[in-house]
Amino acid sequence: MNKYLLGIDNGGTVTKAALYSLSGKEVAIASQKTTMIMPKPFHTERDINELWNANVTVIKEVLKKSNIDSEQIAGVSITGHGNGLYLTTKSGDPTYNGIISTDNRAKSYIEKWYANPRFESEILPKTMQSVWAGQPVALLAWLQDNKPEVIEKTDYVFMVKDLIRFKLTGEAYLELTDISGTNLINVKDQCYDLHLLEFFGLSKMLPKLPPLKQSTDICGYVTKEAALATGLKEGTPIAGGIFDIAASAVASGLVEEDKLCIVAGTWSINEYITRKPIVNKDLFMTSIYCLSDYWLTTEASPTSASNLEWFIEKFMSVEKQEAEKQGSSIYDLCNELVASTEPEESNLLFFPFLFGSNTVPNANSCFIGMNSWHQLKHFLRAVYEGIVFSHLYHIERLTKYNDQLESSRIAGGVTKSAIWLQMFADCLQIPLEIVEVKEHGTLGTAMCAGVMTGYYRSIDEAARNMVHVEHIIKPNPNRAEVYATKYKLYKETLEKMEQIWKVGV
Repeated sequence: MNKYLLGIDNGGTVTKAALYSLSGKEVAIASQKTTMIMPKPFHTERDINELWNANVTVIKEVLKKSNIDSEQIAGVSITGHGNGLYLTTKSGDPTYNGIISTDNRAKSYIEKWYANPRFESEILPKTMQSVWAGQPVALLAWLQDNKPEVIEKTDYVFMVKDLIRFKLTGEAYLELTDISGTNLINVKDQCYDLHLLEFFGLSKMLPKLPPLKQSTDICGYVTKEAALATGLKEGTPIAGGIFDIAASAVASGLVEEDKLCIVAGTWSINEYITRKPIVNKDLFMTSIYCLSDYWLTTEASPTSASNLEWFIEKFMSVEKQEAEKQGSSIYDLCNELVASTEPEESNLLFFPFLFGSNTVPNANSCFIGMNSWHQLKHFLRAVYEGIVFSHLYHIERLTKYNDQLESSRIAGGVTKSAIWLQMFADCLQIPLEIVEVKEHGTLGTAMCAGVMTGYYRSIDEAARNMVHVEHIIKPNPNRAEVYATKYKLYKETLEKMEQIWKVGV
């Protein structure tokens, strides 16, 4: 009987499930969109019951599409967006809406913590990362001050994937790669640290933090109740799972130190692995990786492809409806319009800060350089380029610590756009290796299930067997100068805009 691995991915607003063979071949996939709730400016939330129902729906759909018996699923593993916050009682009832990592309500706490000289001398060496408004430490501090009744009712503090695993198994754990990006643990020693929690004013949260587990540990089994809801077999083992940025990295085959991994989704994520952790106050994050003896070094901000989704929703609703009537995709139309322009045709700039930025203080999104002759295609090219430039801004920081990067693997929705991929390659001027996978998150987390069940001895072995490079995009050297010039203009304008944004706060 053939065996399969089920990977589940709970991103910012979309839940996905995919079934894979042990060689990494995708058998079936399903997705379900959930609603982002914005009760106030800078608050981004989701209904936890809707989220759970979305997981039930996609699991059922994958089983139906694959036409396999649930007994053939050897193991399940889950990933999801990092940070944010999900709070429940011991019975799994939510005590507050789930909070997505783009939330910015707790910004004032960040300024206070950075102003404390203890942060750099005592806290940073333990956490190895910056602190920002969408992290659990900031959100818990805000709730503690503004909604104390929520904290009082809460028994468990979860990340999104750990919540879904709890709903499937009834066992509460937090997984190390994910929690290592939250400032909630001592990343250096891989444990909870009361001294650390006290700095953030969160010492009372320690009893609410579940035990820590590894990505490939067995973290429970599908309960009878969950089996009836989803169609999974009762007793199917579920792995600890993995931080979404690590899932995308390992699904891209990031098992060597000379490769860069780019994830262009809700967040602009740019990362590589090292044997020695890199700790610097100007660096976004060093977190625990799923590969033994390696650390994941990351530069990121919520400035990537979700900006294009916003632009389409706000300014291309007619085109979107027409595309749907014709059975085509609005994204195909966007790609065609961008392809009909040249990079030197316009210096229109777009700053992709619709969801703020943990890197650029007080940032807001805007177009700079509009003229009456600009058409929709020029605005779209500016959005595409602005998102690429945001990635470059982070990659420049990363290369300060590693100048040996020879190629890049790329993941996220951008992989469906040939024109956008070429833009990344031309701006970076290094080859882009495209992996044969539709959903990096589900594949990456499925590898954890493969190791948990013993089909692979390590994540390294799983990646080398389940990840396959489909093709390589070579940079066009003739485009290097024009993009270098435009990126220079982007950075110079960004520096000037920072002063304007600061005054406008």
